[in-house]
Amino acid sequence: MPKAIWNGVVLAESDEGRVVEGNYYFPPDSIKREYFRESETHTTCPWKGKATYFTIEVNGQTNQDAAWYYPTPKEAAKNIEGYVAFWRGVKVES
Repeated sequence: MPKAIWNGVVLAESDEGRVVEGNYYFPPDSIKREYFRESETHTTCPWKGKATYFTIEVNGQTNQDAAWYYPTPKEAAKNIEGYVAFWRGVKVES
């Protein structure tokens, strides 16, 4: 089952995710919310829409904007609405 791991902690785990552009998006109910803090960072994808970021905090360490999701994606990306993807050193392994 795919897991997102950073700083020795599993941040998310689910085999119900979706792969888009090489990124594994975890369902919203599969992330461990205690490690996630909303960020002020936003980016825009031409076909997915506006992304919102999370900063990850684990064992006193912070990983700024290490996860993102699309709260209200464009029609072409509705299948990942609310799903969370990772980068910046967060390992996604099966």
